[in-house]
Amino acid sequence: MNEIRLNGLTLVLDEKEERLKEKAARALGAAPSDVLSCRVVKKALDARRSKPPRFVYALHLSLKDHVILPDVLPEGLQIQRWKGEPEDFPVVCETKEATSCVSVRTGSASPLHDGGPFGKAAKGKIKPVVVVGSGPAGLFAAYRLARNAIPVILLERGRPVEQRVADVRDFWERGLLHPESNVLFGEGGAGAFSDGKLTSRSKNPAAGWVRKVLVEMGAPEAILTDAKPHIGTDRLRQVILRLRQKLVQMGCDVRFESRVTDFVIRGGKMAAVAVNDRQEIETDCVILAIGQSADDTYRLLRERGVSMEPKPFAMGLRAEHPQELINATQYGRWAGHPQLPPAEYFVTAALEEQDRSVYTFCMCPGGQVIGCSAFPGRVITNGMSNAARGGVFANSAVVVNVRTDDFARAGDPLSGLVFRDVWEKKAFAAGGGNYCAPAQKLAEFVEGKFSGVVGRTSFLPGVRAVRLSEVLPDFVANALREGLRRINQKMPGFISPEAHLIGVETRTSSPVRIRRGRDGQSENVRGLYPCGEGSGYAGGIISSALDGLKAAQSAAEAISGRP
Repeated sequence: MNEIRLNGLTLVLDEKEERLKEKAARALGAAPSDVLSCRVVKKALDARRSKPPRFVYALHLSLKDHVILPDVLPEGLQIQRWKGEPEDFPVVCETKEATSCVSVRTGSASPLHDGGPFGKAAKGKIKPVVVVGSGPAGLFAAYRLARNAIPVILLERGRPVEQRVADVRDFWERGLLHPESNVLFGEGGAGAFSDGKLTSRSKNPAAGWVRKVLVEMGAPEAILTDAKPHIGTDRLRQVILRLRQKLVQMGCDVRFESRVTDFVIRGGKMAAVAVNDRQEIETDCVILAIGQSADDTYRLLRERGVSMEPKPFAMGLRAEHPQELINATQYGRWAGHPQLPPAEYFVTAALEEQDRSVYTFCMCPGGQVIGCSAFPGRVITNGMSNAARGGVFANSAVVVNVRTDDFARAGDPLSGLVFRDVWEKKAFAAGGGNYCAPAQKLAEFVEGKFSGVVGRTSFLPGVRAVRLSEVLPDFVANALREGLRRINQKMPGFISPEAHLIGVETRTSSPVRIRRGRDGQSENVRGLYPCGEGSGYAGGIISSALDGLKAAQSAAEAISGRP
């Protein structure tokens, strides 16, 4: 039996996937009966306006032995030798199947791995690994450690996802901010209120394993094959709940409303963490997965002398259009076809004369713009979509790169926090001081006009008409105006009377990097493993999850005494 990967096979609209096997056989000069199995590995949409939309596939084919592969293929097709797929991610350290692992807190038993340095013989001999934060990095770090019977305490300052949803609804509908339970803080991290995008530039094969785990927890199987996979915020919350339940079953001690209020460092090594100013947990291994919005924790780390540095990021506004307009712009005369999903876009504009770049980011088809304040007196925007992406609006961040020399102050690694804080407070005041967001018609912003009128938007808690240039640094406002003009050249109709800009978008990535060595540990504090978005080395669900896995690997190797 021959196994190959066939790339580039296409289906036009209204063609059924059942035809893939037949079309693959024809392309190879074989009979359909020669194809023993045909499985979709990847599916992408090619929707360039110059030609009819089509779906492009990569297939795993099993062929009968007598099939001779052609030297020449139809244009666009490519054959690769099938290299297989990892069925499972390697365990952190080699272990044997075992009987039980005892939860540090409850003493409950659950099936896990045993043997090696982390089995029953080691119980009570090693201190628990403390994972701080339950976003993708923290959850997958805890998952990987728990699989190997390493005792784990997972600390989350916010509330469980099911309670968190109610707190967020309080904020959106009544303007009542819960400082420790909101869009940015709580189980699942900021990604729990997003589109649930799983795209990543990483070629790490572990990304496939992360997606498989998510499917096991209830994510749609389509994320295994879609070129641009997403889960949707409504479904992602259920996935997070099931992942927490799995962690508890595996022996992980999950603690909510548990904010780390101090890091105890002795002789340049982690010794303990303080929780809620009341409890101290002894540990010589802390995986720091705090996310990029834990400003207070960054300040605590600076006080404790942890090595950090400022990092570039981006800021701007949220652009919102009717989804039908974006469909028409992207699909042309094929807009509205039942097989076409709500259209997406990603556009960049290089402004050489300003030495800036403007680009769209975190596009949410059929979604809404949301308020995601975590601290009183600040307005922060983001976007989210449900799994169906069935809303009437499309939104995307439109942002400008911010260099460290735009904000950095000598000797202050956290000057980026101060910089974005200034503009979030300005947005709060401009919006009326009630968490409504400043907004302006996109065309008026570009033209430098202001009517004082805004139309319907999806933003919760609400918007107020404002000159958005007043809540942005001059260099950002100027770059956005020119960048939006150029985006409109690439996407005619982007500057539309129906489009709005809502501000401000400041939390694209962390403006801080916690310096770490090749072993994943802080440069100057042994036993501290910064990871995820908050470390300044990752961004997005998949990237953060992979960074959490890497941190768990490094921590486990250190615990076992491996180099």
